[in-house]
Amino acid sequence: MDYVDAEGDTIDKAIENALKLLGVERDKITVEILAEGKKGILGFGSQKARVRAALRKSAIDVRAAELESLTLENPSTRIAETAAIGDKAKDVLIEILNLMGVRAEVELKTGEQTDEAILEIQTENSGLLIGRKGQTLEALQYLVSRIAGERGGTEGPHVVVDIENYRDRRRKSLEDMALQLGEKAKRQRRTVTVDALSAADRRIIHAVLQDDPWVTTKSLGQGSYRRLLIIPEGDRRKKDETPVPTQDRPGTKVSK
Repeated sequence: MDYVDAEGDTIDKAIENALKLLGVERDKITVEILAEGKKGILGFGSQKARVRAALRKSAIDVRAAELESLTLENPSTRIAETAAIGDKAKDVLIEILNLMGVRAEVELKTGEQTDEAILEIQTENSGLLIGRKGQTLEALQYLVSRIAGERGGTEGPHVVVDIENYRDRRRKSLEDMALQLGEKAKRQRRTVTVDALSAADRRIIHAVLQDDPWVTTKSLGQGSYRRLLIIPEGDRRKKDETPVPTQDRPGTKVSK
């Protein structure tokens, strides 16, 4: 994983906890505020601040190299840890589904990465469990991960809850949409707005368009489901080429 969710009494404390989980410095991450947090009254109604910290691309490359080294040193330990978390998460998910009155079977699969455990749900109530734009599925994954004791970030096993390969289908749909809207923004030369996207969905669109030098993307709003802006602009590559001030160019005379 290239990101981690963390909590704290304040946003700064939540960011500090995220940095500890990721094992990097502040300049190596980007931060998305999921919940501002509130103190409550006499201890009641209080809410922790929650953030999502994602590794910057350069930091991801470094961490990937470190993790590859760790896996090569002792891959059996990592596989065993993932299997243990996966088994526990499976039991938790089955219990939650039973409490919901949903008849389903859960299959534990190994992901493409050795630290990823995938729980595939097979049920006739797939639409109910997926929810609008995958909101119910995301809630299930969050509950299962927290109860099973998943260690977030890149240093521990990660649990993924899926139904009928929904996540892959959703990812491909969002990637196609991102490319189409990016072209629309450039063609019409105006900002395109996409409403009510989850953090996971926004990350997919950010990733698809991050290498397009003619547009930028920006999240806007409060809460977990925010708007995403696709903003047309001039070629960013040219902007990155900082011009040398006239007085610093060789052979240039400055009038006094």
